[in-house]
Amino acid sequence: MKILNKLVLVLTVFFMINCSAQKEEKENWKTFSANFVKEYKAFEFPQLALDYVQNFEGIKSEKELLKQEKFFKRVKKELKKFQPEKLNESDKIDYELISYETKLNLERISLEKKWRKKNKTSISKDGLSTIPNGKKWYTYFLKRWIDAEVTPDEIYEFGLSEAKRVKAEMQKIQEKSGLSPEEFKKFLNDSSFFYINPDTIQNAFESKRSLIQNKMKNYFPYIDETPDFMIKPGDDKALAKVGGYYRNNTFYYNFFDKPYNKREVTWLFLHEAIPGHHYQLSYEKRENRSEVNRLFSYSWFIEGYAAYVEDLALEIDLYNSIYEVYGKYEWDIIRSVRVALDVGINYYHWSDAEALAFWQQYISDQDDIALREIERMKNWPVQVITYKFGANEILNQKQEAMKNKDFNLKEFHKQILKNGSLPVSILLKNK
Repeated sequence: MKILNKLVLVLTVFFMINCSAQKEEKENWKTFSANFVKEYKAFEFPQLALDYVQNFEGIKSEKELLKQEKFFKRVKKELKKFQPEKLNESDKIDYELISYETKLNLERISLEKKWRKKNKTSISKDGLSTIPNGKKWYTYFLKRWIDAEVTPDEIYEFGLSEAKRVKAEMQKIQEKSGLSPEEFKKFLNDSSFFYINPDTIQNAFESKRSLIQNKMKNYFPYIDETPDFMIKPGDDKALAKVGGYYRNNTFYYNFFDKPYNKREVTWLFLHEAIPGHHYQLSYEKRENRSEVNRLFSYSWFIEGYAAYVEDLALEIDLYNSIYEVYGKYEWDIIRSVRVALDVGINYYHWSDAEALAFWQQYISDQDDIALREIERMKNWPVQVITYKFGANEILNQKQEAMKNKDFNLKEFHKQILKNGSLPVSILLKNK
C-alpha cells in the first residue's frame, strides 16, 4: 500500500509540474505572439502591390531595412524556444504563419538591400526581366503571391497541363454540339447568345441570385446567414476588360458599348458573389480568428477559391446548357494559358512575339486580348497565376478528402474556409 501511495504521489507531482509547464508555455506564447503583432504593425509594411514598379518604389532606406532585418532575425531566434506540436490548433497555425512570414521577409530584405546597393535612380517599366536580379525577384513574387514551396519551372509545367486539359474539354463540347469546328465557332457569335438591353442583364443576374443561393445551402455552411449584397452595372471603364467584379458589398457587371455575353452570367456570378467572393469575405468576418491570422492574407486562396466554385458548379449541375459550360471554359482557357505565359515572360525572358506565338497555340482570333494580357503580366507579375493554382490546390484537397467514406462536401468547405487565407503549405499541414 505504501508503494502504491508513493507512486500516486509521484504521478500527481509529475502531472502538476507538467500542467504548470504547459501553462507557462501557453503564457509565453501568448506574450510572444502579442508582441510580434504589435511590433509588426509598427513597421507599417505596405501591402504587396499588383504593379512591381510600385513595390520597388516602396523599398525603404538601408537604415530602415537593417531595422526590419534585426526584428525578423530576433523573431526567428525566439521561435526556436517553442515546440509547435505542444500548442493548440490556433496557436500552432500562428506559429507557422510567423515562421513563414519571417523567412519570406528576410528573403525580401536581402533582395531589397542588394537593390539599394545598386543605387538605382529609375525603375525599368519593361518587365522584371529588365531589372537586376530579375529572376530572383520573380521567384520571390511567386512565393509571395502563391506559396514559398513552389518553383517557376513547376508552375510553368502546371500551366501547360491545364491549357491542354481545358482545350480538350472545349473540344468535347464542340463535338457534343454536333457542329463542325467552323459551324460551332460561327454559332457562338449568334445574336441569341448576347444581351443588348441593360434591364435584361440585370434580371438575368437577379434570377441567378435566387437560384444559386437556394441551391448552395446544401453545399456551403451559413449561406442563409450571408449578408445581402447589391447587383449593379459597373461604371468604371478602366475595369471593362472583364465581365464583372466585386467591391464593397456589391457585384458589378460590366456592360458598356458591347453586347453582353450570356455565357458569362453563371460562372461570373458564382465567382464574384455566391459562393465566391461575397460569401467568402462574409464568412471570414464571422470566424474568430487570431490577431496573427488577421495580419496576413494570401491571394492564391482568395482568387483560387472563387475559381474553384466555378468548377464545383459542374459537379452539382448549375450550368443550364453545354454552352454555359463552354462559357466557363472560354475564360478558363485564358487563365490557363496565362499561367505558363507569366513564367515565360517574367522568368524565361520571352519576347512579346514569343509570348503571342504561345497564346496562339491555344487561343485563336483573340490577339487583341493576348496583347493586353501580355502587357498586364509584364506589369503585374505572378498575379494571374493565383486563380488556376488556387483552384487546383483546393480541388486536390477535396479529392483527397473524398477518399474518406464519411466525406461531406459542406463540412469540407467549412474546414477550408474556417482559418481564412493561409499559405498552401500551412493549409496542407492543418487540414
